[in-house]
Amino acid sequence: MSNPATGVSSKLLLSIGIGVGVTAVSGASYLYYKYWKENTIPEQWQRVGTLEMLEFFPIKSCAPLKYPAGTELECEVLGLRYEGCRDRALMLVDKDDVMITARGYPKMVLINSRLVTPTKLEINAPGMETLELDFKKLIEEAPGRDIHTAVFGAKLDAMLCGEKYDKWFSQFILGQESGLKLVYHPYQEPLKPIDKDLAKEPHIKKSDTGAFADATSYMMMNLSSVDDLNKRLPRPIKPIQFRGGFYLKMDKNEPYAEDSYDWVKVGSEAVFRKVAPCRRCILPNINPETGERDPENNPLKTLKTYRCFDNNPSPVLGIHLGLRQGGKIKRGDVIYVGVQK
Repeated sequence: MSNPATGVSSKLLLSIGIGVGVTAVSGASYLYYKYWKENTIPEQWQRVGTLEMLEFFPIKSCAPLKYPAGTELECEVLGLRYEGCRDRALMLVDKDDVMITARGYPKMVLINSRLVTPTKLEINAPGMETLELDFKKLIEEAPGRDIHTAVFGAKLDAMLCGEKYDKWFSQFILGQESGLKLVYHPYQEPLKPIDKDLAKEPHIKKSDTGAFADATSYMMMNLSSVDDLNKRLPRPIKPIQFRGGFYLKMDKNEPYAEDSYDWVKVGSEAVFRKVAPCRRCILPNINPETGERDPENNPLKTLKTYRCFDNNPSPVLGIHLGLRQGGKIKRGDVIYVGVQK
């Protein structure tokens, strides 16, 4: 029977309707399969190099932790952990509870730390007496209240550590008795929402944001990429200036190979998903030994000449990773990339 208004038969309309429905279901099934495949840990891996350097930073924007060679670090949802100390679980804020970093206070990179017991951190800086912080006692001795702060606009709560810590950091960084506060991330899960600039990335999760990390709890640098950059610079820089956690020494010299990685495995257990490229700011311009900025704005200036993509003015070097399977890792571990079937 035809529709008088259109002359189209009911059978034809029914056939079209069924076809559209099947196409929609097929399309949805394909998208689900594509998402599932892209987010399933690969079964096959290809070796690309070894973990030459393994760094983590107890205090955001300060020097990396000093720890014995051969030490195994735990890869957990909040980031790297060594004994009772976590990566970037401590942060400094000003009197208005606004985060401060070495971008504005370059001397922060001169503040170093080491773990002297499983829970006790020794903190040192030039001209300062040693400051001790015991993570086990921190919650008991802390003022017992949280503050509202943010990491580049991503809001979260943090716990005040106490006046003796505030005074020490204020004296070294500001040359004053007060003005800064040390805060701690006492929670077992990330609180910070996804950075607004990374929200469009298809594979990033809220659980990837870490404690007080800028964007994600893990970041990997390729030392071949740093070597290639150094050939372009008037003065070579140290890889640590990029403040990554993992530093890959490739079996074959392949600068920027990390751009194409989707999955990374370190050692025999820990597995990571690449969630975003790492876009660079002025922080790598600071010399970690002197706490001074490069007078020519390098390496950022040089990176901008050849590593900017997608009309974004911030150059790319390194990749942000999200933990998909925890485990222990150490320097010298083999690094693999996933091979999709």
